[in-house]
Amino acid sequence: QVQLVESGGGLVQPGGSLRLSCAASGTSNTYAMGWYRQAPGNQRELVARITSGGRINYAESVKGRFTITRDNARNTVYLQMNSLKPEDTAVYYCNAEGPRDSWGQGTQVTVSS
Repeated sequence: QVQLVESGGGLVQPGGSLRLSCAASGTSNTYAMGWYRQAPGNQRELVARITSGGRINYAESVKGRFTITRDNARNTVYLQMNSLKPEDTAVYYCNAEGPRDSWGQGTQVTVSS
């Protein structure tokens, strides 16, 4: 059974930084992993994705500001977020691809003055 647990969210000023972590169990290193986000009333959108081969995709809105990495030995995926904007405010979810997509419970990121 796949389990994903996000952590690292919080309240930050515009221009600040946060690092999100996703601790995974029951997953394979062959799975692509990703971060998605959703604000109330909005669609869930892809933020960043990394394949088993290391290919990375970012949403255009976060390119140059966010970095996704994975540590296969620790079954952990990270999202380093720099130069945060109020528009980045959302619940951030970890995703594991495989025979079926799996999702964590999410961690709240709030960017506000």
